[in-house]
Amino acid sequence: MAVAFFHQAAPALAQCGKASWYAEHGRTASGERMNPGARTAAHRTLPFGTLVEVENLRNGRTVVVRINDRGPFIKGRVIDLARGAATELGMVSSGTASVRLSVLDGKTKPPVKMCG
Repeated sequence: MAVAFFHQAAPALAQCGKASWYAEHGRTASGERMNPGARTAAHRTLPFGTLVEVENLRNGRTVVVRINDRGPFIKGRVIDLARGAATELGMVSSGTASVRLSVLDGKTKPPVKMCG
């Protein structure tokens, strides 16, 4: 008789803080052309290509974004989202939102302001 073992992944560490959104045109820090409608984002330190789940703590909406730019450059903010991602989170009209970031690759740890 075979016995199945189920491995439950450890909970991901998360970074909490303020998110904002931007709709720049031109090139991102990774060299890609900026697409305001995309599910991409800017983070100060996470490697380009990192997938991050962003949760709006006010309404519970989530979106998965790919880091392809550097920023935000305003104190107290942890991520800048492309407009498309911000729309999914329901934060375009407010401009900012309190969020939780969870890195999805399982190897990269978010930098500071851990929240659980």
